[in-house]
Order: sequence, then structure tokens, then C-alpha cells
Amino acid sequence: MWPTRLLACAGATIVLFASSSSQYAPLSDKSLNLLTIPPGQFDIHTGGLLSPILIPRVSGTEGNLKVQQFFFDFAREHLPKWTLSTQNSTFETPVSEGKQVPFTNVILTREPPWAKGDVSYLTLVAHFDSKYTPDGFIGATDSAAPCAMILHAAQTLDKAMDAKWEKVQAAGVDELDEVNNVGIQILLLDGEEAFLQWSDTDSLYGARSLAEAWESEVSEMSAYSNRLGGISLFVLLDLLGAAAPRVPSYFRTTNWAYQKMAEAETRLRANGVLASKVDTGFLHEKDKSWDAKRWQGGLIQDDHLPFMQRGVEILHLIPNPFPRVWHTMDDDGAHLDIPTVEDWAKIVTVFTAEWLELEGFLSDPSHKRDDKTEFS
Repeated sequence: MWPTRLLACAGATIVLFASSSSQYAPLSDKSLNLLTIPPGQFDIHTGGLLSPILIPRVSGTEGNLKVQQFFFDFAREHLPKWTLSTQNSTFETPVSEGKQVPFTNVILTREPPWAKGDVSYLTLVAHFDSKYTPDGFIGATDSAAPCAMILHAAQTLDKAMDAKWEKVQAAGVDELDEVNNVGIQILLLDGEEAFLQWSDTDSLYGARSLAEAWESEVSEMSAYSNRLGGISLFVLLDLLGAAAPRVPSYFRTTNWAYQKMAEAETRLRANGVLASKVDTGFLHEKDKSWDAKRWQGGLIQDDHLPFMQRGVEILHLIPNPFPRVWHTMDDDGAHLDIPTVEDWAKIVTVFTAEWLELEGFLSDPSHKRDDKTEFS
């Protein structure tokens, strides 16, 4: 029996636009070999990226606030040139007894210094809340580990963005050139989980609020009609961190991006950079063309839905079938496969670096950054 979050694609209304991979620049083998992960970064007890998220963090609780504060502190320490913002909302839930529950989406944005908001954003997304029941549920794959993977990609590529944009500016940038006006934003969404039973109103609280807000947020300074229009690709990570997942391609129009990520995994493994013993489950070289017969699932309900319904392109990275630990108390740090977690972090980092065309700008991770810029 399929999980209740699985819908048949035929019943969904989807508005998507064609994509092009013409500006996608693969990393060299030399660059791929720079993408190592410092020992212990994803340690479930002491790792600076993952362990602070591995607590119960139901929306509206102290644990949720604690994880938000971790994101804020991480940004101030490691991503000083990123813009940090939040988008807040309140909803009554089926278990809140008439009270309004607060939901806070955490947003991190980095764009070329000359762009002034007129930017197309690669958008990396995961939800950070955990399920209301069972009591004490952690949600390591769902979605503490995906949040940590995204933060790793941002931290790893931050200096490379500096180096590229400094070079572009020195050469003289054409501010009207769309190739130059590419940035990145991270959405750490609150309230993905249902409190009682998954429905259109009891789920996706933060995503629904943010998509609605951004649809109506118009900027006269931007070429895009609203903030949703500036999202070039919405890459949603969910339920990642268990060993040997199977991750199909869900949408025809973003299958090219899915294949780029699959190719990144192939090249990382060929260079001996990956730690796990088996592939993540992408369909590889022989399966590049979209083939409905090989499609392994339907449209899985997740945080992308309110954005997809408004025309945003989606790359959904979620296993099908779901991990064995899904929505059980076993979805904790002890049941994560850390080599797989680290490999996903590397794959997302490569995809992001290639999207931002950072070839030639990556540095040895053993060299500590000396950027002391104040966060504001």
C-alpha cells in the first residue's frame, strides 16, 4: 500500500516550464577531489551541522525555536555575506484547541554584489520541523539530515562564489546579462508535517504561507513579476539519509537537471570521493531519456506543491519507496547511514557548484576562511 502522501499524477494540475541545461558547466576531476568533508562534521552527537537539529522540533515548541536559533547562529558564523530573513505565519491546527500556532520559515540568500535583487535563484529546500506524534519523534531523515546537507553545500561553496564574482567584476560585468545574474537561496521550511492527519489544511503550513506571500510580493526593481518568478529551480530534499535509497525522476521538464545530479554522483564515485558502497539510486546513463515505464512513483505530496501550483520548476529528491524508518521512532540519528548522508551532501554541493558555474574557483577545504565580515 502506498503512503497516504502519494498521489496519482493524473489527478494533479501542474504548470511547469521548459528548462535548458546550456549554461550548466560540469566540475573538473580536480575540483571534485576538493569536495571532501572534514571528519566528524556529520557526527550525530558532536557534528556541527547535524547534531543540533537531531532533537524533537515540532512547530511552535521550544525545540523548534532552538533549531531556528542554530540556523541563525550558523549563518552569522559561517555565511556572513548571506542575507538572513524569516517569513512568519500562524495557523490553528487540529490539536491546538483553537489557539494559533506560530510557523517560521528561515531564508538564506546570496546573490552577485551587482545584481540588486534582479536575480534568478537556484533554491535549495528542506523542512526542519518534526512530527507531532509519536512523542519524542526526531525525524533524522525527515528532515534533519537534508537540512544539514544543504548547509554543508552553502558553507563549502561560499568562498568560491566570492572568488568568481570578484573576477567577473574585475573583468567588467554586464549587469543585464542573465548568465551573470544567478544566485542561490536556501529555504528551511517550518510546518511540513501534519499534526493529526495529512490533508490540504493540516500540512505544509510554512510552504503554503511562503508561496502565497511571494506570489503577491512584487518588486519594481526586478525583471520578474514576483519573487516566485525568480526561482529558476526549486530543489526539495526530503527523507534522505538511509542507506541505498531509490530516488526516481518525478517531472519530465526537470529530468535534465535530475540527470545532471545523477552524472555528478557517477563522476564523484569514479574519483573515489564518495563514501557509501552503493549508489544513491538515480537512474543513470542508459536511462537519460524520460521513460514513463520506468517512473517509480506518482506525485508525492511535499513542500513543493504550493510552489508548483504557481508555476515553479521542481526537482524533488525523495526516495520511493520511503525509508523503512519513515514516521517511526527509529527515524533518529542512530539509524542514519552517515556515509550516505555525506555522499548526498557532496552530490548536492557538486550540483550547486555546477549550476553557479564555479569551476576553477573552489579551494582546498583544509584552508580556513579568513573572512571576518560582520553579519547584518
